Amino acid sequence: MICLIGCLTPWLITQVGLSAWLVVPGLLLLATALGVTHGLLVTRLRLQPFLVTLCGLFIYRGITRGILADNTVGFGTTEGGLRAIGNGRIPITDGFALPAPLLILIVVALLAAMLLRRTVWGRHLLAIGSNETAARHCGIAVDRVKIGAYALCGLLSGIGGLLFVLDTGSAQPSNFGNFYELYAIAAAVLGGCSLRGGEGTIIGVLIGATLVQVLRNSIVLIDDIPDNIEFAVIGAIILLAVIVDEAVRRAVSRRKGS
Repeated sequence: MICLIGCLTPWLITQVGLSAWLVVPGLLLLATALGVTHGLLVTRLRLQPFLVTLCGLFIYRGITRGILADNTVGFGTTEGGLRAIGNGRIPITDGFALPAPLLILIVVALLAAMLLRRTVWGRHLLAIGSNETAARHCGIAVDRVKIGAYALCGLLSGIGGLLFVLDTGSAQPSNFGNFYELYAIAAAVLGGCSLRGGEGTIIGVLIGATLVQVLRNSIVLIDDIPDNIEFAVIGAIILLAVIVDEAVRRAVSRRKGS
């Protein structure tokens, strides 16, 4: 999704000639619709979520590479105002400004936290993650909540791809956003989210994402660690986090059973 939205944005604006005011909301709407499609495949056809998202990864990148013929696309010297969303700074007080993406992150995080913890829909979502069968017996509309979750994930992926390309200014469809799914999983796991579902906080995910970026920067700065083993290091950390999560879960279960 990041590759699709990130690459099509500059292509539609600079080469097709469409207005940014039409392209940006249109692509975000497309990302949301694709998320709904994923949700329908999971809930209506009962496909495995991992299979649906994995196939989507291949399909969207393949479509993007086909449309752009593997050519690099960029904004060039145009759309300076739009690019300010990705790399500009917003003044808060005299002499102090925050990066625009940081403010967007704060807003999205606050809204997500309120949605997850302060709304009925969010509580239903957590209940489904904890025990889907029990949630169904409690009268929760499981399928509708799942579809809504996939739609929201699609929208947020579209926003992420848009901010990414607005920051870099150009995109190459063969490698744009490569392995970002790995970073997303790592951030979630390191932030305390259970891979089984039903557990996790927004602040935890933010901390996990920060740790992943600090880890990537450390690999670059530490001379003794080769840059080309970055994925091995991150993968090992994910594995370690999963092992710790499982050990803690078993310890809690034994304590409750005693």
